[in-house]
Amino acid sequence: MSNRLIVVVVAALLAGGVGERAQAQGTAADPTKSAESKAAEDKHRQDDIAKHRHMARAHEEAAKCLESGAKESVCQERLRTACAGIAVGRYCGMRHTH
Repeated sequence: MSNRLIVVVVAALLAGGVGERAQAQGTAADPTKSAESKAAEDKHRQDDIAKHRHMARAHEEAAKCLESGAKESVCQERLRTACAGIAVGRYCGMRHTH
């Protein structure tokens, strides 16, 4: 890219021309989101946080179960029960060497 082209691109960015076009096309963050939209995003975020904490508690209990010497099948069944409706798969969202 030539130096002249770089100068033109930087000047356009500084002038706001590119940013304004991007915003008009909906590709930039919209600072005028409605309160309802922001509230829905906040609720979704809070739900995700709650699910992560739920899964973390379930996994901690599974670890304690295994540490106690219980059979792995027993601990895995408890994990499945604790994660019902929250996580994906047989191992409460864990996808590795089980």
